[in-house]
Amino acid sequence: MDTERIGIVWNPSKTTREELEQALAQAAAAVGLDPGTVLWEETAEDDPGRGAAERAVEGGATVVIAAGGDGTVRAVAEHLAESGSESGSESSAELGIAPLGTGNLLARNLEVPVGDLAAALERALTAEARAIDLGWAEVEIEGEQQRHAFAVMAGFGIDAHMITETDDDLKDRVGWLAYVESLGRAVSASEVIGIRLALDDEAETASEAHTLIVGNCGSIQGGITLLPDADPSDGRLDLLLLDADGIGGWLDTLRNLVWDNGLKRLFASDDASAGTTAESSESAAHLQARRVRVELDEPRAFEVDGDDLGETTRFEIRIQPAALRVR
Repeated sequence: MDTERIGIVWNPSKTTREELEQALAQAAAAVGLDPGTVLWEETAEDDPGRGAAERAVEGGATVVIAAGGDGTVRAVAEHLAESGSESGSESSAELGIAPLGTGNLLARNLEVPVGDLAAALERALTAEARAIDLGWAEVEIEGEQQRHAFAVMAGFGIDAHMITETDDDLKDRVGWLAYVESLGRAVSASEVIGIRLALDDEAETASEAHTLIVGNCGSIQGGITLLPDADPSDGRLDLLLLDADGIGGWLDTLRNLVWDNGLKRLFASDDASAGTTAESSESAAHLQARRVRVELDEPRAFEVDGDDLGETTRFEIRIQPAALRVR
């Protein structure tokens, strides 16, 4: 640990510094880290992590641990990836994750311990870093162009409506299960609309859909896999386009997600499933691309890694391969 400087970016709405220091003391004992050398940077309501990550890196941190929810992780990853791209290299510091949120989606997809803060911090201090991609969404919100990174998923439809419909108090009490409670309202709000979609350099095609999920990772809460081919290190985005309308359409979607791309793949032997790709159906299309351009006939809520950005009618998403190194 002699050549490393650790910075911890922590969200005070998720934990206390005292709790983090106690967990860090346990983890540090296993690796010989002097906790007194750690840089502590607190997030703020108007700055969920970018500024704190920047201060940590400027202070000499070679590993920045994001201690908070998906929003904190996303903000720290965003800064590290941008600082690396500006210098023409990989991220200027490696990212560690101390998951303390409701979803903890990147942590779950990378098998970082969830619910054991000391174990997560030990992983961040000791694990070998791997390069992962990052998605970048350029989206027009209320006439203003915004640019945001995401490590897991972005899009409109059911997932975005679940975020806007979920009760924050219930989420604080029961965690990610609060999203299940909002599912019915999210389905009702997800009406099929006209969509124009262009992938990479292909021509734009007109279609209809109520949901588009663009992912860098494939799994969400509860161990549910929406994008079975998603690999955060393959330099590609995975897409799920849903247009279910009526009971028959929703049954087809359920069969596609649970059986075609779930249990059937699980039950298949390794030899039989090797090299297979996600199956599409009448209501669920699985696609891949490096760049995605979308125009909608009607405004829809848009989310990145669980953060609701507001309503939009157009956005573009690109992949930044090997954008940052994560422990």
